[in-house]
Amino acid sequence: MTTSLITNIGELTTNVATPADRCGTVHDGAVLIADGLISWVGSSSDAPAADAVVDAGGRAVIPGFVDSHSHIVFGGDRAAEFEARMAGEKYAAGGIRSTVAATRQASDDELRARVRGFIDEMLAQGTTTVEIKSGYGLDVETEQRLVRLAAEVTEEVTFLGAHVVPAEYAGRADEYVELVVGAMMDACAPHATWIDVFCETGAFSVAQSRRVLEAGIARGLKPRMHAGQLGPGQGVQLAIELGAASVDHGTFLTDDDVAALAASDTVLTLLPGVEFSTRQPYPDARRLIDAGVTVAIACDTNPGSSFTSSMPFCIAVAVRDMGMTPAEAVRAATAGGAAALQRSDIGVIAPGRRADLVLLDAPTRVHLAYRPGVPLVRQVWKDGVSVRQKG
Repeated sequence: MTTSLITNIGELTTNVATPADRCGTVHDGAVLIADGLISWVGSSSDAPAADAVVDAGGRAVIPGFVDSHSHIVFGGDRAAEFEARMAGEKYAAGGIRSTVAATRQASDDELRARVRGFIDEMLAQGTTTVEIKSGYGLDVETEQRLVRLAAEVTEEVTFLGAHVVPAEYAGRADEYVELVVGAMMDACAPHATWIDVFCETGAFSVAQSRRVLEAGIARGLKPRMHAGQLGPGQGVQLAIELGAASVDHGTFLTDDDVAALAASDTVLTLLPGVEFSTRQPYPDARRLIDAGVTVAIACDTNPGSSFTSSMPFCIAVAVRDMGMTPAEAVRAATAGGAAALQRSDIGVIAPGRRADLVLLDAPTRVHLAYRPGVPLVRQVWKDGVSVRQKG
């Protein structure tokens, strides 16, 4: 067994929460890695011997980011749509259909190369775990391709055949739902862990969303949901009723929604890049956290409403525009994302957890928000292996 020690860590964010510090901060810390797992955490002065030693030089170390919401298997580009939106056009879910057309025409090799490019981007910015959704095929063959390709690069694959109603089913949403819960789900479920639905005006009704999620649950998939992005609705309550791991977006929430989330195990995943890119109002994270809701941050990397893969950028936006402290935002992007995926092996630096770590070119985690846009990730370890390093 080969061991590696990261020592002389100025600020170590463990996320082992205490009443006084939810981030479980250790100053002048050290972490011992063995066989891909964390085997010891403590003070540098107490660190055990190791086969290899990395001197952090007083810099900060945080858990690898857990991006629990992405749509990175797609073809085409929607830069023109973004440009029009910046000129004043309103965002609507219908733009997804243009990506569907490009994705259906793309080959497996083209899609695979693009996905791997995004994974490399994410690793370089400290993301060590990513969830990937389908949803840009919207026919049986293409949706099956998307979940199969996603499964090549992540354990966290979500079947999102119910993203929007495709053009060929316009005016026949119930018929399309029949396809999703039938032949499409039969083809996709073997490659996926999660079932998702876009419960929103312009996408799927509460009744249709229930059908999709219940059909997925019956096939052994775990539920999550898009809801509350374009306006208030009943999606959050449905998600909680069905035991969804997370409700994502939550831009428009009623007081009853917030209270129900706080009383449940369902995580509310905020997607700061979406509001930044669509000019919608930002959700009030302060309201959620103060009410006791478990909050995650994710990028929602997609070509239409949030074409960023940078968790540091999303942290900076959450701090500036959503009322979060830097510590809350970092925790939401790590332990919060892990909770949204119902994972206990990531998002925390503690013995027995996966050794997914990020060394920052900064003395504290605050610099992720304090220095927006600056590439502060110096080194990344995934399962104890150094996979990215500056210089």
